[in-house]
Amino acid sequence: MRDSATTEVRQNSPKGRGRRRGPKLTKARILAAALALTARDGIAGLTTRKLGRALGVEAMSIYHHFPSKRHLMDALVDHAIGSVAFAASGSPKARLRALCHAYRAMAHRYPKLYPLVALHRFNTPTGVRFIERVLTLIQAMEPDPERAARQFRAVGYYLIGATLDETAGYARGPSAAIPVDDAYIAQHCPRLAAAAPYFKETEWNATFATGLDALFAGIEANATRPSRARRAVRQPRGPTS
Repeated sequence: MRDSATTEVRQNSPKGRGRRRGPKLTKARILAAALALTARDGIAGLTTRKLGRALGVEAMSIYHHFPSKRHLMDALVDHAIGSVAFAASGSPKARLRALCHAYRAMAHRYPKLYPLVALHRFNTPTGVRFIERVLTLIQAMEPDPERAARQFRAVGYYLIGATLDETAGYARGPSAAIPVDDAYIAQHCPRLAAAAPYFKETEWNATFATGLDALFAGIEANATRPSRARRAVRQPRGPTS
């Protein structure tokens, strides 16, 4: 016959309480708790110990669902990029523009997670499918494979730079120990003083759209030029020996 005192201790232990009363530990629960912790403490503040406390389980229980913290980081990145919506209709240009805005919205939705997303290689199944879909849109505008690949990278440079700047960069970053005041800027940097009102957060939407206009104009202009492969075919051959 099982000792009643031993049974009570087991039932009142954290492990026992988790089995009897707590909700089942799942990947979805772990991921939701990790997203909440990241939103509060940033990626640097996300530890399995904190995550275990938030979930009411031992930290080691998390490894039954994610073999390592690196696997959990992959899942967080997948969740973020998986939330980026692709437009179902419209011209390739309109859909690519909508995608850029959706990607930017994702960065603002997860500002403390986004530095990890921005610098993470998209080489999970979710990541490579995302890249494939973006390339499909770009190749609809620029059929040449080489130039489409370069335009894909250019779009990425713009998106990552803009979203890092808005969520963790210049506007959010550290300031000088003794920052100059407006009077100094007005006296010594008149062009900066005139431009400063357009650097405010209220102007970011218009600035982002202006950058997209320039980016897409470049894609469309390059698409009308002969590709390197076509130029090589057209180039007359010199005399043979």
